[in-house]
Amino acid sequence: MLETDRLLIDKFTIEDAPFILELLNTPSWLTFIGDRGVRNLDDARQYIQNGSIKSYEEHGFGPYRVALKSNGVSIGMCGLFKRDTLEDIDIGFALLPGYVGKGYGYEVANAVMTYARDVLGAARIVGITNPDNQNSIHLLEKLGLRFERPVRLTTGDEVLLFGTPVVNS
Repeated sequence: MLETDRLLIDKFTIEDAPFILELLNTPSWLTFIGDRGVRNLDDARQYIQNGSIKSYEEHGFGPYRVALKSNGVSIGMCGLFKRDTLEDIDIGFALLPGYVGKGYGYEVANAVMTYARDVLGAARIVGITNPDNQNSIHLLEKLGLRFERPVRLTTGDEVLLFGTPVVNS
């Protein structure tokens, strides 16, 4: 679907269940994003079907699998979400621990934000993060998003909202 110098970005399929199982159970996912109860391959398949695939069908976007261009190995996810509690589309990202700190997060998130603006016509993109997730805060700021305010999600968790200025066409 998209590619950068080092990465391939594509929609998730049910075949990505083993990768989703691994990613959603990493310590950073569990700490900063939350436990999604994905404990086996069946749970992972349901997570993809009810999350990613449903979002593609309803909104035309969703979370995307991020893989290395050099060997096709999946290293994370980055995508766009439409949450009931937020007015704007938000960008989200997560990488397997071995791929953090190598510039992949910025590379993929920048490509996804460009896609959101240029292809989907998004006037504004926001990002939310756990207040303790310094890596995520740094990446959102590097992408040009600025802290706006704390917000409460439907899960009851308070997160920090970062946003881009509204673009007038």
